Amino acid sequence: MFPYFIMLIFCGIPLFFMELSFGQFASQGCLGVWRISPMFKGVGYGMMVVSTYIGIYYNVVICIAFYYFFSSMTHVLPWAYCNNPWNTRDCAGVLDASNLTNGSRPATLPSNLSHLLNHSLQRTSPSEEYWRLYVLKLSDDIGNFGEVRLPLLGCLGVSWVVVFLCLIRGVKSSGKVVYFTATFPYVVLTILFVRGVTLEGAFTGIMYYLTPQWDKILEAKVWGDAASQIFYSLGCAWGGLITMASYNKFHNNCYRDSVIISITNCATSVYAGFVIFSILGFMASHLGVDVSRVADHGPGLAFVAYPEALTLLPISPLWSLLFFFMLILLGLGTQFCLLETLVTAIVDEVGNEWILQKKTYVTLGVAVAGFLLGIPLTSQAGIYWLLLMDNYAASFSLVVISCIMCVAIMYIYGHRNYFQDIQMMLGFPPPLFFQICWRFVSPAIIFLQAQVHRRLPQNPLHFGSLPERNVLLHQLPQRGGVPKHDPPAPPSPARTYKPQVRVREVPRARRQRSPRLAPLGPPSPKPHPCSAAGPLSWDCPVQNRHSLARSSARLLANSYAAGPEARQWEPAP
Repeated sequence: MFPYFIMLIFCGIPLFFMELSFGQFASQGCLGVWRISPMFKGVGYGMMVVSTYIGIYYNVVICIAFYYFFSSMTHVLPWAYCNNPWNTRDCAGVLDASNLTNGSRPATLPSNLSHLLNHSLQRTSPSEEYWRLYVLKLSDDIGNFGEVRLPLLGCLGVSWVVVFLCLIRGVKSSGKVVYFTATFPYVVLTILFVRGVTLEGAFTGIMYYLTPQWDKILEAKVWGDAASQIFYSLGCAWGGLITMASYNKFHNNCYRDSVIISITNCATSVYAGFVIFSILGFMASHLGVDVSRVADHGPGLAFVAYPEALTLLPISPLWSLLFFFMLILLGLGTQFCLLETLVTAIVDEVGNEWILQKKTYVTLGVAVAGFLLGIPLTSQAGIYWLLLMDNYAASFSLVVISCIMCVAIMYIYGHRNYFQDIQMMLGFPPPLFFQICWRFVSPAIIFLQAQVHRRLPQNPLHFGSLPERNVLLHQLPQRGGVPKHDPPAPPSPARTYKPQVRVREVPRARRQRSPRLAPLGPPSPKPHPCSAAGPLSWDCPVQNRHSLARSSARLLANSYAAGPEARQWEPAP
């Protein structure tokens, strides 16, 4: 965890604060904020592309969680035993199939089954065969799409309908829904944690989770994985932070918000790790194997290893329902942010009166397009394409976007201008630590991480590495290296789904803007008379300085003084 916390302190929190302050000051989405330097507007389009790719396949993961949630509404979990039509001869479950009829469970495994689990190289668990052969009906090649899995297609439709209904009124409706989606997972995590730590072998799993491997600390890949983990966990360079911050009040203390949210996010990651590894330790103790042999990542953890561990608990369908309901809530919270980022960017870019009034139709159109584009991912080869998009759509691109954003704001727009803008907005300049990180430390770390990524060996992707992100936790940090008993490390870095970030709990309607927003022009040669029009006293903060600060302040002052008819952007004189 040492590389994880180093990246959090010197890269994650500073970039998180930068994006929040950037969006809050401009009150624009990920495209409109680049009026400060129109030549870098491509960074905003890059954020939109990343959010589009992830929004398409992310809802497919949510739909699979829906499928498992509905499948858990039964007396016996369908992945508990090997007596189902889809099971093969290599299937060997942790439960004795002979006890299915009377519902009893053996205290210890029979010797022949334990020998099979420990020494057979062909052993597959019933949960893995349920995942591959029944849920996915996995094809043998990425080009062999086969049939569309109708149960998954139906669940995909359900997930998109839920997302649209929660965003039908924009942040006014999603802001209320997120009270539940952001808090209830903590209740489920606490229930699972209390249950997990009371199981036999839980301490072994927790010690496996906490024990660092210092021999891996100097490996470049470990630090690259930590950086990727931070970007995904905090949601930097996605455009969502800028979009959500644009709904804040102008003088909201986003510095306080960024510190609290970042620390809470990482504390949740550590807490969730205790929940997961306590139950995995119990499973390893039940099987008589090392924890590294049952620990997995990505869908292998969320849809194979952890569901199999749940079958060992009393009243296993109840725990399964709680677990997948938590996954659904976490996924929906993130999907709200992704969809709102796209909708806000489209509305801000078009900017005419019609699209401002018909924002609901824009949301519906984006949801329908996302559903149609997600249909191929529900086919028998869909998981291959999900792997492809996950590893190449939003990995190295996040590093590039963040690096260019830092350079554009600090060295093109100017660090002095940006520090003065923050002081105007918050009443105090950014702390010296953030100033140093923004100007030197964070860009240097991002650049070095990009160079490391380029030089790492790029091995062919395979389904076994799909996708190396902890879908279960959305933010669970990986251990500082590959365990000694693990198979060789997969080719691409381990990451997590980013959590939903809400800067404000009370949503606020965005300020109306004119249909065509003129870019900032060069300063006029005539003197600028300072005025104190309107309720804002910072209409002329600095003489003869061409910056977004003056333009935004002038807009707000004039709009409050002249009424809604005169609320339009103008170049600063």
